[in-house]
Amino acid sequence: MVKETAIKDLNYEKAFEEMTAIVARLEEDNQSLEEAVKLFERGQALAKYCVELLDQADLKVQQLSEDGELSELE
Repeated sequence: MVKETAIKDLNYEKAFEEMTAIVARLEEDNQSLEEAVKLFERGQALAKYCVELLDQADLKVQQLSEDGELSELE
């Protein structure tokens, strides 16, 4: 069994890449129900994490002031 990297230790690109690989494996339809459920759970956790990272990046972009510095939210 391959050791999974903790999701919080992944950057967006690696998390998205793993999520895409999981989708491909699930579409192959050649694993047991137990394995498919584990893959689905990991995929859901990765999807949630990717959304959180995108939300954080979006917030930073919104906070940028005209001079390129981050400004505090009010």
